[in-house]
Amino acid sequence: MYVGLDRRGAHYVFPVQAKGGSDVLSVVQVEQDFAMCQFRLPDLICRPIGAQFISSNHIALFEFVQQDSQVRIASERHYRLVPPDDIKTEDLRLYQIGPP
Repeated sequence: MYVGLDRRGAHYVFPVQAKGGSDVLSVVQVEQDFAMCQFRLPDLICRPIGAQFISSNHIALFEFVQQDSQVRIASERHYRLVPPDDIKTEDLRLYQIGPP
């Protein structure tokens, strides 16, 4: 679990579930994350995150929301994990600048 705040000062709690191999993310665990946030940190904005390892160098990250008393995926992003030596200084500079 991570706790953070945004530029406006809003406070968030990020419970994180991570699964790999034959294990898969469970809606029950995400529901438990929402319940834990409501019980332990009711004044913070709960933003559960799920990480699913697809292969040794490919990961999917999910953000979940509660909508109409159901857990839904708010966003899904896929990333390729690379060794630090594969990242060039020029790549880092371009990432900081962002898209044109």
